[in-house]
Amino acid sequence: MVKVQAIIREERLDAVIERLTLLHVRGLTVGPVRGAVRSGSHRAFFRGGAYDVPFVSKVQVEWYGTDEDADAIVRAIVRSGATGVAGDGNVFVQPLEQAIRIRTGERGNDAL
Repeated sequence: MVKVQAIIREERLDAVIERLTLLHVRGLTVGPVRGAVRSGSHRAFFRGGAYDVPFVSKVQVEWYGTDEDADAIVRAIVRSGATGVAGDGNVFVQPLEQAIRIRTGERGNDAL
């Protein structure tokens, strides 16, 4: 079992979900996140005034599943999330030691 976690641009979320839907992916977790940009803060302008923004808004997408499906999930996220510009995000793949479905007590792949 693995956990695939992606931090992507907000405007690429629909494209990522659309691509994952084509793969019949279920069980995504999606939520807003904010992170520090690699180059420090960036300048933003609002009502004629400039100010430094230390964090940028992104979206976190998480998927939990089998090792066999992980490569296809990662490829789909990378291809549909990319714009070719700095700040597209990252994908992290981590081994998942245990999964337990609370309602039934099922464990492992059966809990996914």
